[in-house]
Amino acid sequence: MMMMDESIERARCEELAKSSSFYRKVYSEIEEVGWESLRRLGGDLTLFSFHILDNKGRAHILELQLDRDYPKCPPSLSSDVPYMFTLEWSTTSRLKDVMHLFQKMNDHQEGMRTLMNLKKEMWKHFPSICLQLSGVHLNVERAFGIDKSINI
Repeated sequence: MMMMDESIERARCEELAKSSSFYRKVYSEIEEVGWESLRRLGGDLTLFSFHILDNKGRAHILELQLDRDYPKCPPSLSSDVPYMFTLEWSTTSRLKDVMHLFQKMNDHQEGMRTLMNLKKEMWKHFPSICLQLSGVHLNVERAFGIDKSINI
């Protein structure tokens, strides 16, 4: 009976240590991004949103959902912009990298609009070629990439 109690207590302590480490990591990374841009923070620190201004001064909200195994698992992202990107994640990636990538993606908004308009025009004149041009891949940073599909 004593060994079982010790085993349960050890498992409980390990879980608390893991939670404590998770909380410290998330707080530290929010500190790097800046508390002033934080708009919402869930009590368990797995869901939060940031307020971001794009290069034209428009406000956007980026919502992140973290898995308890963060940073082993990438955050889930949602935002109020008309496009979404796929995050290429590594265990050394941080929240500030996500924010930086989101801001860089905003910088490329005009270019994405131009690409979409170009594809629409090409579709009118060369439909068979356009079937082969279903996606665009932008490498914004070394640790991240953006896969953007352009569908008509």
